[in-house]
Amino acid sequence: MNHGVYVSEQATSVSTPVVAESGVPFVVGLAPVHTAASPAAAGTPVLCTSWAEAVEKLGYSDDWKNYTLCEFMYSHFKLFAAQPVIMVNVLDPASMTESQEEESQPVTDHKVKLPIAAINDDNLKVTKEESDELSKGTDYSAYYDGEFLVIELLADGGAYDEETLKVSYNKVTPSTVVAANIASAMESVELCLTKLGIVPDLICAPGFSHESTVAAVMATKAGSINGLFTAKALIDIDTGASGARSYDDVLTKKTGANIVDDDEIACWPMVKLGEYKFHLSTQLAGLMAQVDTDNGGCPYESPSNKNLQMDGLCLEDGTEVDLTLTQANILNGNGIVTALNFMSGWVAWGNYTACYPSNTDVKDYFIPVNRMFSWVGNSLVRTFWSKLDKPMNRRLLDTVMDTANIWLNGLVGSGYLLGARVEMLEAENPLTNLMAGIVKIHIYITPPSPAQEIDFVLEYDASYVTAALQA
Repeated sequence: MNHGVYVSEQATSVSTPVVAESGVPFVVGLAPVHTAASPAAAGTPVLCTSWAEAVEKLGYSDDWKNYTLCEFMYSHFKLFAAQPVIMVNVLDPASMTESQEEESQPVTDHKVKLPIAAINDDNLKVTKEESDELSKGTDYSAYYDGEFLVIELLADGGAYDEETLKVSYNKVTPSTVVAANIASAMESVELCLTKLGIVPDLICAPGFSHESTVAAVMATKAGSINGLFTAKALIDIDTGASGARSYDDVLTKKTGANIVDDDEIACWPMVKLGEYKFHLSTQLAGLMAQVDTDNGGCPYESPSNKNLQMDGLCLEDGTEVDLTLTQANILNGNGIVTALNFMSGWVAWGNYTACYPSNTDVKDYFIPVNRMFSWVGNSLVRTFWSKLDKPMNRRLLDTVMDTANIWLNGLVGSGYLLGARVEMLEAENPLTNLMAGIVKIHIYITPPSPAQEIDFVLEYDASYVTAALQA
């Protein structure tokens, strides 16, 4: 017999939603990781939340042609102040190297400057012209500075006043990375949740996404990450010598590369800022992350007509591109996002995913509507994963439905959805499914469409003439 006052606890009937991340890019490319202070392993997803952290883990170079991840980290952290980013470097200094034979190097201010591709490891050999090998740490130090591996002669070493030195070393070979390497590395998006606890919702590969094989894999992964989550693949249409050189060539290149999926956002051309050239997908990812952040992490607003960090349009070779409003709208009408300088400075221009105009389902072709469906779906998976394998009784079903309803009503109240409701329909839940532990819950949501056309009708009203003169 118990004699006294006792207290027990019962689980809350409504769960706290686990809201999916929004505006988090997963980027595959090359980085000068051999220059990094704490180099990340090749082919492994790396979470970066700041410029300093990205440089520490991946290194940095202004040679964006060879080191494509550097373009993205510069744009995302420096220009859009967005974070986090998940990056995968495919340039492996352990295998993608070649030897540079010994040759004489001039010494200036007691320093020899080697290209940034040079690797500072045991294969770096520095000798005097008389063939006396120098010792690292005693005769010289080696470090990366900007675009160079610097060999600095030490004042108390044995070669401080030398005017030339003979140097041999190994160097990385970015040119050995091909589209197949990038496509293969896309598979590591499956590791993001287990290794980093984050599911990205933007997939990028600047410098490679225009390759049809890469774009196809990006679209496939965007449609199914871990078999549960969805994302958007930001694809650049080729602007190279064999690519689209003017706006009227773009549709042919888009369809030729089979960029027609609702999980793809097609971009053309490139953009520039001063001497820097960016793939449009790179800046669009930064802009989308910025807009999502401004809206509390909810992707209900289109990036269109929002400012990019640019001062012109260009092709891969730097040729400038001029677009009129009519030409930009032609691109938009074929499911292509571009940039336009019309009334508010340079802005992203376009609300459609790559499936438009062949797919006319509003949940597929509008970028913000499509992203909201993905975001809500991803959030539901993460929120209710803990309910799997619980006894399927009325209490469980009520908890799931009440939690979903309360969360969705909050989105409606914030203006992120026009309306939403949760139902368990009898027609979708036959007895045989319920007996097998299968339940289907139907969720109705209506994200707002972007107001991409506002029409004013002007009419002359003669009655105002009479009223004015009589007065």
